[in-house]
Amino acid sequence: MRLTSLLDTIGLGGSGPWPPVTSGTDDFDDLVAGLIPCRSHDPELWFAERTSEVEQAKALCRDCPLIQGCLAGALEREEPWGVWGGEVFVAGQVVAVKRGRGRPRKDATPAA
Repeated sequence: MRLTSLLDTIGLGGSGPWPPVTSGTDDFDDLVAGLIPCRSHDPELWFAERTSEVEQAKALCRDCPLIQGCLAGALEREEPWGVWGGEVFVAGQVVAVKRGRGRPRKDATPAA
């Protein structure tokens, strides 16, 4: 789904069409940046290694009007990692929680 189609589904608090863009794409980019958290925050947050930062990115995604399209696109593209549509991708799979680096595997048996 195209970005403009998704943006057309966002309610602006009233009825009627979007206001006309008169000065080119800069106004559109500013509008998008104000609506989409990944455009108005540090992009590295969506590809962070620290669990707390990943959870912060997921929380920002919850209020994004494009969350469903973002997730669908990531699944279609088989994104290898990062936060997409409020979900964490690791090795191309959606996981509930990203584990930090250097931690033992969950299924590792304790050393004797």
